[in-house]
Amino acid sequence: MGRLFVSLCAVSLSLLAPAAHAALSIFATVPEWGALAQEIGGDKVRVYTATNALQDPHHVEARPSLIAKARGADLVIATGAELEVGWLPLVLQQAGNSKVQPGTPGYFEAASAVPMLGRPTRLDRAEGDVHPMGDPHIQGDPRNIARVAAALVERMAQLDASDAAAFRARYAEFSQKWTAAVARWQQEAAPLKGSAIVVQHKGFTYLEAWLGLTEVAALEPKPGMEPTTAHLAAVLETLQRQPAKMILRAAYLSDRPAQWLSERAHIPVVTLPFTVGGDDQAKDLFSLYEDTVQRLLKARS
Repeated sequence: MGRLFVSLCAVSLSLLAPAAHAALSIFATVPEWGALAQEIGGDKVRVYTATNALQDPHHVEARPSLIAKARGADLVIATGAELEVGWLPLVLQQAGNSKVQPGTPGYFEAASAVPMLGRPTRLDRAEGDVHPMGDPHIQGDPRNIARVAAALVERMAQLDASDAAAFRARYAEFSQKWTAAVARWQQEAAPLKGSAIVVQHKGFTYLEAWLGLTEVAALEPKPGMEPTTAHLAAVLETLQRQPAKMILRAAYLSDRPAQWLSERAHIPVVTLPFTVGGDDQAKDLFSLYEDTVQRLLKARS
């Protein structure tokens, strides 16, 4: 009887005790937003990143595992600007999670927080993989990370009011460190200003604007289209008239076109991590930009 009484008391107390607060479940489409959400959320969030740095974020299979993660999410963080248009709408539709559909507080697009660059003059799919809103690779400029963070922390606080103070405190700490880091990177990168570059894919618009780089040619004849030998030969001819210091390629792209041109133009290929995890050095947001700046400076020297 005594044991029964103790057991009943334990059950009663467990029913009266407040339920443990569940961490905010976040589905990030690309590594930079997963890393940013973790910086702001700390142990108050569970972050799942749908892609890795060596995947082309434009072309992702809407796998059952992605659908299952989206089904249990409280917040989806996408780049937007049609970066994920080929797969995310299908994932969200199949997930059937009303909390994270576009237009709800549980759906956040990073591109909505930044001034967009690289809007096409012609909206014609014959021109390749064009993005009507502009270049979606906004993470090229670390100042955009600050803009997105300021908007994201408020969205996270809206969705999880009980942890809002913790989110804002972590954001304030991150923001202070980030501002100092960006100032340092800009000072270190000053020698790069005006450097002529060739890009493999037109995904460096924001990096170019931030550091003052001058793009003289692109290896893709049109965005998203594999370069032909004839087009590469035309780029080589362009470089004879307009010499460039380096060829930029993102880690997730094939290195063959860039190496072809490098061997003939005698300029280095700079493989940039492009996002968190793109190489062994780019382990988080801070080391992503530190590594990017150092790789560019090394190539210029």
